[in-house]
Amino acid sequence: MRKYKFHFDHETLSYQRVKISFKALIYKSLPKFATSIILGIAIYMALSFVIKSPEEKQEEEKKQNLLLQFDYLNRKMADAENALNEIQKRDDEIYRKFFQANPVPESLRKAGFGGVDRYKKYAGMGNSEVLTSTAKRLDILSKQMVVQSKSFDEVIELVKNKEKMMACIPSIQPIAVKDLTRFGSAFGWRMHPILGYLRMHEGIDLTCPYGTKIHAAGDGVVLRADWAGGFGNCVRINHGYGYQTIYGHMSKLNVRPGQKVKRGDVIGFVGSTGLSTCPHCHYEVRINGTPVNPINFYNDMTEEQYDEMIKMSSDANTHIFE
Repeated sequence: MRKYKFHFDHETLSYQRVKISFKALIYKSLPKFATSIILGIAIYMALSFVIKSPEEKQEEEKKQNLLLQFDYLNRKMADAENALNEIQKRDDEIYRKFFQANPVPESLRKAGFGGVDRYKKYAGMGNSEVLTSTAKRLDILSKQMVVQSKSFDEVIELVKNKEKMMACIPSIQPIAVKDLTRFGSAFGWRMHPILGYLRMHEGIDLTCPYGTKIHAAGDGVVLRADWAGGFGNCVRINHGYGYQTIYGHMSKLNVRPGQKVKRGDVIGFVGSTGLSTCPHCHYEVRINGTPVNPINFYNDMTEEQYDEMIKMSSDANTHIFE
């Protein structure tokens, strides 16, 4: 800024140099200076949104790397969840079903974590939503793995007890093949021969001579050995693992409640007590309380004997016995 200015003198008709005071100089320069300051600040603020400092660039890179790591972690968790779902499916539908064990309740497998305080520590952090959702997912996955691990512990115990279980499963026919005359009533719906109305026949009727030995179909404990209404003299055996067998219409009982029996033990003798029209053994197999067709469990026959038994069952006159 110049400290002097020139003024035209009309009397002398010449330019005279006039010194500018410091105060005048300040006043004259202030508008331009203020404008420069304002413009500079505006330019700085504008550029600050476009051009980041090295520190800001470094922080942004860290943030992006962290988000990429979370994305990778979530994809890995998705793979783990899919694998765990397949294991759970096999556990319920194959392993546990094979050993007649109840599947793990869905409510237990899918149980989450209640409340928000568990993840309160992530509030206010950068990417808190990503942190919270990932933490929840990890917690649920960890709990499901613990549940599955315990389930496999149970399956391992079932495997260890397999020999004992196989001995308990009712897998032989209670009447010896050589003593079997024919089938009376097969498993399924039939017109009751005495009561005269349609009724589910929850077992099979094995026709044989009066006094024929009746054998326990598997290892177990006698639950009942007494008179049981329409079943007459009846024996009920608990084999464990959800299996029970019932033997009805006996002429004589050969066991007592609480007695342990082995597969093949004689538990009674064929008769015609209760709702019956001739000597036979009414035989039932139940799994967890549900009646099932007993002929699906026989393994003490040759292929020819089994085929003959199936034929006899399908040809059975369903209007003879209770």
